Amino acid sequence: MPELPEVETVRRGLEPVLTGARLSRVRQNRPDLRFPFPDRFPERLEGSTVLAVQRRAKYLLAPLSTGETWVTHLGMTGRFTLDGEQLGEFEEAAPIAGKHEHVSLCAIRDGALTRVGFADARRFGFMGLIASDAVEAHPWFAAIGPEPLGNAFSAAHLAEAFKGKAQNIKVSLLDQTIVAGLGNIYVCEALWRARISPTLPAGRVSRPRLEALTVAIRDVLTEAITAGGSTLRDFANAEGGQGYFQHAFDVYGREGEACRRDPAHPGIRRIVQGGRSTFYCPICQRR
Repeated sequence: MPELPEVETVRRGLEPVLTGARLSRVRQNRPDLRFPFPDRFPERLEGSTVLAVQRRAKYLLAPLSTGETWVTHLGMTGRFTLDGEQLGEFEEAAPIAGKHEHVSLCAIRDGALTRVGFADARRFGFMGLIASDAVEAHPWFAAIGPEPLGNAFSAAHLAEAFKGKAQNIKVSLLDQTIVAGLGNIYVCEALWRARISPTLPAGRVSRPRLEALTVAIRDVLTEAITAGGSTLRDFANAEGGQGYFQHAFDVYGREGEACRRDPAHPGIRRIVQGGRSTFYCPICQRR
């Protein structure tokens, strides 16, 4: 599933095209994705103006001039395209045209027209329309924790959320009610940077180590967004291009390879936690 940096990368690509644009020629090609589309979905988008393009956790939000907010979750294989070019790069490739394109529309801004498409091969993504003044109370958002790049995210917040928690720190960080938008890849990377074992119970992680962890989370997400952001500028200029943060992974997907902190350490190990692969260094991240 695309994680926070990938979703933010897509948001940054859509923002200059959609913000201030009037939507026209909205087409819905099937009745549902993961959930049914809202009633009269094309008609409710048609003719509206997009006021902003925002992100909350792994959701994209576009407040409209009609008083509703267009919400999109990419699921596992959801992809936005601009004039046929995919926005962002993802861990898993997915088709973006033909029968897999489920929504298309035209965005008209400053006299320029851009065709925007949404494809989802596995159809685990979804779209919704929510009254803009009720978004925060909606079930999709009401219980979501603070944004990891926002001011509300801190070691103090994690210490309170983890108090007495026996569940391991890796799975606990994937709980969206504790922190918004974190996914498997970047949790693995942040734990390695903070030298914290993924098997350590969350309630036993000391305050100094939580301080290091919050810094590591912010750093790894910022670096990944920066790499993706370069990709988006390329796409916006129709020059192609790819994001390269995946080539900087320190542990994720590197089972058996040498630890980048010290090649003398045993190779990176993989275990399964909560149904997800965890990659870590058994020396750097001792319990």
